[in-house]
Amino acid sequence: MDAQEVQDLLSSIPDPRLGNDIVSLGLVNSITIEESTIKISLVLGAPYSTEERSIAKQIRDLFSNSKFEVEISARSEKNVSPEDDLLPTVKNVIAVASGKGGVGKSTVSVNLATELARLGARVGLFDADVYGPNTPRMIGHTDEPLETKDGKIQPPEQFGVKFISLGLLVGENDPVIWRGPMVHKIISQLLSDVNWGSLDYLIIDLPPGTGDAQLTLLQIVSVTGAVIVTTPQSVVLDDAEKSLKMFDTHGTPILGLVENMSGFLCPSCNTVHDLFGTGTSEIFANELELPFLGRIQLDPLVRKGSDDGFPAVLNPDSIAQSDFQTVCQNIINNVGALTRKLHSDNCAD
Repeated sequence: MDAQEVQDLLSSIPDPRLGNDIVSLGLVNSITIEESTIKISLVLGAPYSTEERSIAKQIRDLFSNSKFEVEISARSEKNVSPEDDLLPTVKNVIAVASGKGGVGKSTVSVNLATELARLGARVGLFDADVYGPNTPRMIGHTDEPLETKDGKIQPPEQFGVKFISLGLLVGENDPVIWRGPMVHKIISQLLSDVNWGSLDYLIIDLPPGTGDAQLTLLQIVSVTGAVIVTTPQSVVLDDAEKSLKMFDTHGTPILGLVENMSGFLCPSCNTVHDLFGTGTSEIFANELELPFLGRIQLDPLVRKGSDDGFPAVLNPDSIAQSDFQTVCQNIINNVGALTRKLHSDNCAD
């Protein structure tokens, strides 16, 4: 068997999103045959994505009855030039945003990062909410970070997540009273001065709204995509649309919308009560032709987990655990599809 025969076989593998096979889409980087081993390099950009794992499994199944072992590796290019890349060791940067405060954006960020780490990904969490840095409490680590020999900040690690927050660097009860230039400076410094190491995903928890922190991030970092957190209330969706327009102005792809606080299952009567309405976020996403990533139910264990520093996605007693897991997979599946489409489009050009 030679490389051309292997490529012919690979042309039978469809991409789950892009409507063609992986060879026609240009998603096969290289094929090498060494004795009884076939080495295949693919354009796969989202580690632990179920869709990209399915592609790899189908390839292995093709050769399951042959004498060859298959080694599959992944390599994809970032949509930024090396000289402009502030975070060259980070594969994917996911911004989590909301138009309004209090919708659970930080809760989603912490649980997303924790679930990715549980899956096995190398994950970082950057709390860019300089005015309300809550992630240290929510992830259960409030000690100051250490300094490396070369003067960088060594981020603490909790539940397999490397994280940094202004909340680790200022007094617990000290207010942050900064104007725009100072916000720009601290976010730029924290991102570049932290020793992140190699990461599959960096989750950035943005403050609510469309202010200085968001603009700074979009100016200095190549963001893979943004996740917008909403609740079913119309007033929240009004503000979410402003966030969407901000990302659109900067050419940042939208990975989708998450509806938080979506229904409360009463433990007494076993009936779901839609305290803030129902279904409006999905309708809103459909109207704008954006992905709807899923609903997260109201669950007292989510609140308790945030207060106690134990994310609900790790708690099998939480009814929201599977909600967070579904949202996480939908997000990284969309990251993978976005990466593969970008590469395929570039090949076509």
